[in-house]
Amino acid sequence: MKITFVEKNYKIAKRFKDVITEKLDRLNKYFGDEASARVVCSKQNKIEKLEVTITNKGLLYRSEVSGLNMYENIDLALPKLEKQIVRNREKITQSKRNAPKNVGFEFLEEMPDLKLPEIYKKKSFDLDPIMVEEAKDAIERLGHTFFIFLNAETGKVNVIYKRNDNKYGLIEVNF
Repeated sequence: MKITFVEKNYKIAKRFKDVITEKLDRLNKYFGDEASARVVCSKQNKIEKLEVTITNKGLLYRSEVSGLNMYENIDLALPKLEKQIVRNREKITQSKRNAPKNVGFEFLEEMPDLKLPEIYKKKSFDLDPIMVEEAKDAIERLGHTFFIFLNAETGKVNVIYKRNDNKYGLIEVNF
């Protein structure tokens, strides 16, 4: 697995690189050598944040954790990644008759629940063209974390969402 390290207000020590490389290499049994990983380490105030993104054959697996110690973050991020990988792998192998048996977990103690929650609520609404500022006001007014709207400036469907840092993100949907 090819691993790329990115530093943002955080100096990655050689020992840390060795530890994360060794632990990520244990996930090679799911992919082989064609996978690539991007490890982003950042620090804001006293909080250290670790983002690990693995791409393989068009699939993306991502984990983001924050804490006071980057080494503890590794132990939190890797089980999340392995859970995503196992869930995806099980979906694929369930559709094949002669699926290979489970190879044993590296960071998980038990098989994750593969069944996704059912959709229990469905809404339908008309999209009226509004400005981005009006969409931000709607999020605050409604107390939601996202809002879907037709952007009056571009004529495209947009999703505005509130991030964990209380800033806004905007997704523009292209057809």
